[in-house]
Amino acid sequence: MTRILILSWEYPPLIEGGLARHVRKLSEALVEREVEVHVLTRGGEESAAEENSGGVHIHRIVEPKRPTDLGEFVAWVERMNSDMLAAGVELGDRYDFDLVHGHDWLVANACDHLTNRFEAPLVTTIHATEYGRHQGWVDKHPQTYIHGVERWITNRSDRVIACSHYMREQIVDIFAVEEDLVSVIPNGIDPDDLPAQEPAELAKLRAEFAAPEEKLVLLIGRLVYEKGFQLALEAMPTVIEGAPGTRFLVAGSGTHESELHRQAEELGLMEHGTFLGWIGDDVLHSLYRIADLTVVPSIYEPFGLVALEAMASGCPCIVADTGGLREVVPHEEAGLRFRAHDPDALAEVAIRVLTDDELGSRLVAEAYEHVRSFDWGDVAEQTAAVYADLVGAKLGPA
Repeated sequence: MTRILILSWEYPPLIEGGLARHVRKLSEALVEREVEVHVLTRGGEESAAEENSGGVHIHRIVEPKRPTDLGEFVAWVERMNSDMLAAGVELGDRYDFDLVHGHDWLVANACDHLTNRFEAPLVTTIHATEYGRHQGWVDKHPQTYIHGVERWITNRSDRVIACSHYMREQIVDIFAVEEDLVSVIPNGIDPDDLPAQEPAELAKLRAEFAAPEEKLVLLIGRLVYEKGFQLALEAMPTVIEGAPGTRFLVAGSGTHESELHRQAEELGLMEHGTFLGWIGDDVLHSLYRIADLTVVPSIYEPFGLVALEAMASGCPCIVADTGGLREVVPHEEAGLRFRAHDPDALAEVAIRVLTDDELGSRLVAEAYEHVRSFDWGDVAEQTAAVYADLVGAKLGPA
């Protein structure tokens, strides 16, 4: 049996974003394919711990609370890597690892040292790039530093995994990585992770944000500039005019949150919607089921997990025609796309869905079939094939 060490700066229940869920689902699916998986990650501010969950061996290091200042964050990441390296060295004394798999730049330094120490191949999954997040503006610290680490670790790795063909092109073009060293393996989704609540509970939740006769538009995710929520808010007055009685719900938190509040107030939108702030997974998954439309207006989007979650939850979805969203949402089939950066185009497509119940029902039906192609078992199978190519042995059952 092949034994691998995965490094990630987050792993449930410590969740900073989508990466934690990705690493967990991938790890558990790999275990089902007879791969012995060890995950080295953070454990908060208490004490180091080891546990086994879903067949995955989880090793947690102690780390102080993450700073909010981005400049301090870089120094914090460097310290985390030093602590991960020390813990990884100790793990290497106990286990013989065949391969190291790191996720994003945040664990790059520890991955490099451990790979050298174990004399094992290194796989790096790039979930997003600093270059993409900042539309190419990486000439100032800490963006310059992060961009440099991403370039270095992708070229240092024996294989790079990207979540979409769009991301593959970006990694090849921006970091000058050889194209045949970058494998495209999409994210997965497990509908069982999106359990439906009782209709009465959902009706009660919906009543908090909209009346039965009103339409509810959902904007959900990290409230950062590249997610494009400012474009959706700019479109909302037109949407409300074209589909009277429409309300909006913004769910999430982030660095752009206060700016979005100001924008909504200036546009006179506060009487038409709600800013919910950060929410846990249980409420988050219910929001898709009470909304009439989910809008994903991203300026930069490596993949588009929110769109996938909306479609899996039975909510019609419209997305910006950019990045990985083009691959996740087939236009006029599972969802609709609109021109990126264009509030008028967003409004036009939103009104179309909100005023045509038959269209919404068709999108939901086709999306139900479409999301089945993003199965975690398939993701693990493809990832295991990358491992096998590097360690020279077939992984999992014949």
